[in-house]
Amino acid sequence: MFKVTPNPPDTDPTSPCEPDSNRLNEAAESAFHFPSTADIKATPRTPCSLFTVAPEADTETLMVYLVETLASVDVMVHQLVDHLDGGSRNALLGISNSVMLAEITANRVLDQIDPRE
Repeated sequence: MFKVTPNPPDTDPTSPCEPDSNRLNEAAESAFHFPSTADIKATPRTPCSLFTVAPEADTETLMVYLVETLASVDVMVHQLVDHLDGGSRNALLGISNSVMLAEITANRVLDQIDPRE
């Protein structure tokens, strides 16, 4: 059986399957709109109180907690490194080095707060 069809087939110009270029441009512009620095600075900062540090905590206490946290992160990273190879292992070792430098810096600040005699 032979059926006569135009080549290419006729399509409805308002087909919902055909993208509307104006709508696509508007969507792209709104998706990739980044606020300017002025917009960011003009927005009032409202800190979240979900996770807060006690305002009465002194600097030495905060630094001790920071050093202990960094040491814990370093231990966790080294445990993960043992299970990885290649680029992932190297990336994790780089993170470990950054944590170690932060820990050394925090210890130096602690030494300045409470010098050993």
